[in-house]
Amino acid sequence: MSDKVKVTIDGITVEVEPGTSILNAARQIGGDIVPPAMCYYSKLEGSGGKCRTCIVKVSKGSEKDPRPMPKLVASCRTTVMDGMEVQNITSPEVIEARAGVVEFLLINHPLDCPVCDQAGECDLQNLGYEHGLQKTRYEFERRTFERIDIGDKIQLHMNRCILCYRCVFTADQITNRRVHGILNRGDHSEISTYIKTAVENDFSGNIIDVCPVGALTDKTFRFKNRVWFTKPIDAHRDCPTCSGKVTLWYKGEDVLRITARKDIYGEVEEFICNTCRFEKKKTADWVLEHPTHISDASVISSNHYETMVPLPVIQNNPQLQLANQIELEKTSKF
Repeated sequence: MSDKVKVTIDGITVEVEPGTSILNAARQIGGDIVPPAMCYYSKLEGSGGKCRTCIVKVSKGSEKDPRPMPKLVASCRTTVMDGMEVQNITSPEVIEARAGVVEFLLINHPLDCPVCDQAGECDLQNLGYEHGLQKTRYEFERRTFERIDIGDKIQLHMNRCILCYRCVFTADQITNRRVHGILNRGDHSEISTYIKTAVENDFSGNIIDVCPVGALTDKTFRFKNRVWFTKPIDAHRDCPTCSGKVTLWYKGEDVLRITARKDIYGEVEEFICNTCRFEKKKTADWVLEHPTHISDASVISSNHYETMVPLPVIQNNPQLQLANQIELEKTSKF
């Protein structure tokens, strides 16, 4: 059994396994010191190193070689060393550089948040709010693309794509036959299907969940509602193809969409099949568990849905009746 190594991030020391990246070491600490990540995905092999939003400053390389690293590094691709000291939010240099990265990401990405289905769940929207400038310094025309359907349930809006490659890795690693990828090179690169082939495999809907922006959207949910007006409920079913563990997004009695469950970093816990995602949109198809917990920092939490479960859902589930009563008693004390 190998010895753990110590790394200090923003003054907080943590022991991690050798080979752990700075980003994952920060995630073990949690809180605000965790660098943002638009392309890294712990469930996808080979992801990371594309967007550079997770850059940090290594002020001390290790106990054996205490020299600082000469440049800012991508925390998702840099392995910790014993005695390493890292600065993230405590470094003005990192904050300034991250603002520059966000400005580059927004060179072509349109600020159409008011009409984008990803609004309220978009990490780039949050980064733009935190680090963005009031106006762009870019003098050239934005590149634009026509929206295309890459399947009967998925629409690709390439204008919004930041080329994080997550959808490509997902298709490579959880399906038997990938038919989409990166075409062309440099600033002409784009996500598309090969010779207009439709993405039709049983797990194709997962590329919607891993997309960090609004480039890949669910056609069955487009423009139906704002995500902060919905009430997410964790549920499961006995599915022969996948785990069957999902989140149902309610508006009144209707299930507007179904997604895979995600962790606190917005990463899918278990990929789900298209049958669960697109074809089981009735409460009767599912065993309801409890309201999905959403971070207080999310705009979705402003709806206080954890204490306002849809009445038809409560009536059909005795466990939710008890949980809802407990939550109401808690809130009534304040």
